[in-house]
Amino acid sequence: MNAIVALCHFCELHGPRTLFCTEVLHSPLPQGAGSGDVPGQNEPAEEEEGGIQMSSRIRSHSPAEGASADSSSPGPKKSDMCEGCRSLAGGHPGYVSHDKETSIKYVSHQHPNHPQLFSIVRQACVRSLSCEVCPGREGPIFFGDEQHGFVFSHTFFIKDSLARGFQRWYSIITIMMDRIYLINSWPFLLGKIRGIIDELQGKALKVFEAEQFGCPQRAQRMNTAFTPFLHQRNGNAARSLTSLTNDENLWACLHTSFAWLLKACGSRLTEKLLEGAPTEDTLVQMEKLADLKEESEGWDGSEEEEKPSSQPDVVEGQELSKSSPETSLMPDCNSWNVAHRRLSVFRSLRHMRQVLGASAFRMLAWHVLMGNQVIWKAQDMDLVQSAFDVLRTMLPIGCVRVIPYSDQYEEAYRCNFLGLSPHVQIPPHILASEFAVLVEVRAATRSSLYPTLFDDEQSLNKYEFVVTSGSPVAADRVGPTILNKIEAALTNQNLSVDVVDQCLVCLKEEWMNKVKVLFKFTKVDSRPKEDTQKLLSILGAAEEDNVKLLKFWMTGLSKTYKSHLMSTVRSPTSSESRN
Repeated sequence: MNAIVALCHFCELHGPRTLFCTEVLHSPLPQGAGSGDVPGQNEPAEEEEGGIQMSSRIRSHSPAEGASADSSSPGPKKSDMCEGCRSLAGGHPGYVSHDKETSIKYVSHQHPNHPQLFSIVRQACVRSLSCEVCPGREGPIFFGDEQHGFVFSHTFFIKDSLARGFQRWYSIITIMMDRIYLINSWPFLLGKIRGIIDELQGKALKVFEAEQFGCPQRAQRMNTAFTPFLHQRNGNAARSLTSLTNDENLWACLHTSFAWLLKACGSRLTEKLLEGAPTEDTLVQMEKLADLKEESEGWDGSEEEEKPSSQPDVVEGQELSKSSPETSLMPDCNSWNVAHRRLSVFRSLRHMRQVLGASAFRMLAWHVLMGNQVIWKAQDMDLVQSAFDVLRTMLPIGCVRVIPYSDQYEEAYRCNFLGLSPHVQIPPHILASEFAVLVEVRAATRSSLYPTLFDDEQSLNKYEFVVTSGSPVAADRVGPTILNKIEAALTNQNLSVDVVDQCLVCLKEEWMNKVKVLFKFTKVDSRPKEDTQKLLSILGAAEEDNVKLLKFWMTGLSKTYKSHLMSTVRSPTSSESRN
């Protein structure tokens, strides 16, 4: 996070002063700068302090001390400072923390080294302890502008038995150029900075009570009411914060707290680029991830026996591993991760169409889009899984239920993609059903069935594919509109595979929008059939295959969308508007 956190103090002699500040360096420190070490005077480096690119040096002494600082260095001169205005001792190099994960350094010293940053921090310090205060002079406030940055300031008092009113005024400020980010971080900053303040006040209160017990200042001041106040303090016009808290490691602790605050505040909020409303696939994917997480937690807390291997568990598109939840397949549209397999036989829909042939592929694609059960029988599991990877891209995620490989037949209600070993017997009524299609992968009768399509490494010339169904799709059948568009894209050689994939995404989203309209029209509004037919005509989906496709795809709608529609129907405002 590009920000600066600083501790400020209102000195009774010199006014508002910056005591301690922590900056973020996004580029590596110069060579020779280790943990707590600093480079020499003559080692410049391009650094980005607080989000501003500059060339600066980290000096071996604080510029406030005047020991080794240039005359042009920012910060007040030593003669203009007292004990209350000074944090680090003369010659102290400051503190540096390294974040190895992000290669970010958190550097703390009394003042920023760069003049521009010094001016910004100085102005924020003055405003936080003068004009920009909340009622009661203690609490959080926000101020700033585009030129000098935006500031979150929290003012507070520290007990001091020698101070006027027995307390001194301090503030912790956070300066950032991003106004929206700073406002969104208000609750986080308020809670963490309030914790730092409570700790400082608690330490100072113990010191104050001990001093008052040994030598009460209130009675002594009343006895010398007419003596000038400053002379009665024997020159102790100001005391350092380490003296007020009796903590010699105070500045190291503050550096740790400020560095953690900058890192935590920067990592708690992330920006995401959204190009539009989330698609149904995205919503379904998020819901499946949530369900899988809940189920995994349930597995972790239960001692139930595992289910028999003869009944593989299926979760809308994925087979869950029965060994442990950690090895479960993540339910996203590309979760089969081809890189984890030995070989990806089918590379794309176009590739599969070339292998199967146009008529066989059209029959297979028609059954896939209609929601019928697609059965592959093969010895090679990788071949079956790669086929399912390719075919599932034609369907919304919510419509996909896969059992990649099984030793027995599974009913259609459990999966619409089923992989079987060659010896598995399929019931005769399934083979004759119009709601199923079977792809048998057999050994090729000829030594080279497809010599020109594939190279030796990923050759399919040893296989022969036989596609059968109880209801074969006639060649002259119109079919669903989306199938015709998919085939047109596959046959267009001017379109690359990546472009065809994007066409599939657009086509699926187009028809899912039609599904949403039909769902609301029929399931939510409960319109009559005559109105439904008119709607289908308007949507361009009045044909029988298109209607079947819409009804099947309706099962892939996300729970989020369905619950949103039902909640709007149940709300009183929607009921009144419909009446």
